[in-house]
Amino acid sequence: MTPLTVYVEGIGLLGPGLNDWASGAPLLVDASSYVRQATVLPAPAGLPPAERRRTGEIVKLALAVGFEATARSGMSPATLPTVFASSGGDGHNCHEICLTLASDDRQLSPTRFHNSVHNAAAGYWSIAAGATPSSNVVCAYDASFAAGLLEALTQVVVDRTAVLLLACDVSYPEPLHTKRPIPDAFGVGLVLTPGRRESSLARLTATLTNAPADRIPDSPLEAVRASIPAARSLPLLLRLARREAGHVVIDYLETQRVAIEVAPCR
Repeated sequence: MTPLTVYVEGIGLLGPGLNDWASGAPLLVDASSYVRQATVLPAPAGLPPAERRRTGEIVKLALAVGFEATARSGMSPATLPTVFASSGGDGHNCHEICLTLASDDRQLSPTRFHNSVHNAAAGYWSIAAGATPSSNVVCAYDASFAAGLLEALTQVVVDRTAVLLLACDVSYPEPLHTKRPIPDAFGVGLVLTPGRRESSLARLTATLTNAPADRIPDSPLEAVRASIPAARSLPLLLRLARREAGHVVIDYLETQRVAIEVAPCR
């Protein structure tokens, strides 16, 4: 694989005990202060009241990290192509559909139906942000963050355009939770550009490797990383939070991982 080099312009973060990038980054630098708490999802910004009432957890999560990442980048969310990555979409909506289909009244509501598609968050983002550029949506089970990252990096390098990557996962209620035990919601947004700007945070150069993925030893954050697919991003986010140059390997496939060289810009 040809190495892919991009620049990070903005970061959005929301997860257990990590309320945003500004307050979460110091906890990644020094995890001794980290306390795992349930993820608090804000009301979805930018949507008209009718759409706001229909949104589920995955949409609230995607909008939160997307708007934070773009605000920190100083770039307009309406102008950015997007890549959405999720291992399973809206688990609660899936649960409600299964309950309906298992009942005597099997009439699905239109709202449940249109929220069931894997690209629902992308649709709501286009409404909330007024975004008309292209949007790609990927799903690769536990490899979804790395798959989304590779898709976004490829677009940035080939098309020479800035791209917003949004990787989000939410939990499933029982009984689906037993089969897919994601414990909580976690989302990350990254604004990536092909060239360095004054505001650039870091340069990333990615390629494939068969080296083992990085862990976060002696830290409660490791349990978050291991249990939520989107949180496989944590080793990379930790390096970005520390503003350290170095090498990080994130989970992808059984025989291949993604190796990233990180070089801080400031």
